[in-house]
Amino acid sequence: MANDTAEAGDDTDGTDGAELGAGIAVGIALGTAIGVATDDLGLWLPMGVAIGVALGVAMGNR
Repeated sequence: MANDTAEAGDDTDGTDGAELGAGIAVGIALGTAIGVATDDLGLWLPMGVAIGVALGVAMGNR
């Protein structure tokens, strides 16, 4: 426990949330690409965001 810097009662897990941001960015890119290709951007952009959030959370839980 020499490297443990968390204080008692501190709820942080030591991550800065970069995984979530990266997941959202990838999801938006994929959703936009699919939306433009299928001419249904209104459906695929929010779907991409949702998929990106799920991907980011999954990457953060590794």
